Amino acid sequence: MSTTTEQERPVLGSARFAVSKGLVTIVVATALLFLVCVLFAPSSVSSDALQGMLPIAAVLAVAGLGQMLVVQQGGIDLSVAGAMSLAVVTVTHIPDQDDSLLLPAVLLAFGLVVLGGLANGLLIGGLGLNPIIATLGTNALLYGVNLGISGGRPRITTNALQTVMTTSVLGIPSSVFFAVAALVLVIVLVRRTVPGRRFEFIGANPRAARAVGLRARLHQTSAYVWAAVLYGLAGVMIAGITAQPSAYSGDSFLLISVAVVVLGGTSLLGGRGYPVATVIGAVFLQQLVQFVLALGVSTAIQTIVQAAALAVGVSLYTVDWAGILRRVTGRRRRAAPAPA
Repeated sequence: MSTTTEQERPVLGSARFAVSKGLVTIVVATALLFLVCVLFAPSSVSSDALQGMLPIAAVLAVAGLGQMLVVQQGGIDLSVAGAMSLAVVTVTHIPDQDDSLLLPAVLLAFGLVVLGGLANGLLIGGLGLNPIIATLGTNALLYGVNLGISGGRPRITTNALQTVMTTSVLGIPSSVFFAVAALVLVIVLVRRTVPGRRFEFIGANPRAARAVGLRARLHQTSAYVWAAVLYGLAGVMIAGITAQPSAYSGDSFLLISVAVVVLGGTSLLGGRGYPVATVIGAVFLQQLVQFVLALGVSTAIQTIVQAAALAVGVSLYTVDWAGILRRVTGRRRRAAPAPA
């Protein structure tokens, strides 16, 4: 019996080069959004605006890829905020503007967030705890370490990290290349390796995977560990992009890291993930916020816009709109008076 869902069926191309429904949808939506921006808010697509939008979109894309790996296993990771914030604090407070200490600080940051990811994996994959409860607990622990290092106070980033993350190559911010590298890594590991294909199969049908002898719990645990690596990278990126990042920088990426996964077409029930669509979803969502701000709307509306995008994404891929349309049409036909 096939485990392929409706959203996973290719809509364009051959079986070798299949294009998902989610990818087509988000590409069209992003193109329409930029067209609307050009017509109604040209300032939101100016060179300066794009230079400011793309680095944040790159950070969101990396965090979204990490969230996607977890969602593929039918979970959700609410410790993304704590992991990113801890990485930010570690690479800014430990060096304290001393470039020679940056590399040890970066390695320490990855080590700390990976420990958090491992804790998530053991609690969820090993002990079978609810992902929401487990990751919220881990998030609190990560913030405890964060406050122990920073005291809740921001610190200026090092010149070396700022240079790496803010320079441009051919007009493209270097942070975009980090996001592309993360995307390529995820695609290769998940789509081009045997463990990666097993990873997708286990997420789609854990019971069947266990029945054929696959180590479902190990793969579920690894999802949180690899996600933590990507959260760590996202935290390092935001620390370099922002001259004096807040000790709570990861908070603003919690909701939208889930939103971009959903907008990219990955089912919250697990299964196949769509890395390219997730990255494009990050660009779409960040440009949507930029468009709203260009219209002069209060920054407080950002959260509402992000929540609305998440709701639209969930309804778009989970609600059986064709079935609803058939039922509505059928009722109208039955209610219509018979011709005289």
